[in-house]
Order: sequence, then structure tokens, then C-alpha cells
Amino acid sequence: MKNRLEALRKARGIKQEELAEALEVSRQTIGSLENGRYNPSILLAFKLARYFGTTIEDIFIYEEDGT
Repeated sequence: MKNRLEALRKARGIKQEELAEALEVSRQTIGSLENGRYNPSILLAFKLARYFGTTIEDIFIYEEDGT
């Protein structure tokens, strides 16, 4: 799933380590989210939205396969 997580984080001058600590996950989890290798749990998606003061839809971009 595509997302704007890296852009949001960098725009606020936050390091991956800082975001990971605030959300109680590993830095590797943040890196995997940013690279699209990992989709967050619904709980983590809500935590990210709350942290950035936005909606889940503003962070994560859902694209249907067209089937």
C-alpha cells in the first residue's frame, strides 16, 4: 500500500527513530512502512494519524486492483 508517511515525517523534521519511539514500534517497522513492504495494523494506522493530526486516508493511499 502506498503512503505519505516519509514525506509527512520529513516535513516535520522527525527521524525514523523518534517516530518509532513515539509509537512504540521499531525503527525497522517505520522503514518498512515507508517503503511499502509492510501494511500497518489498524491500531498502528490510527496511532500514526493521531500523531500527525490527520486522517488515515491522508497517510495511506488505497488503490483497488481494478478487478
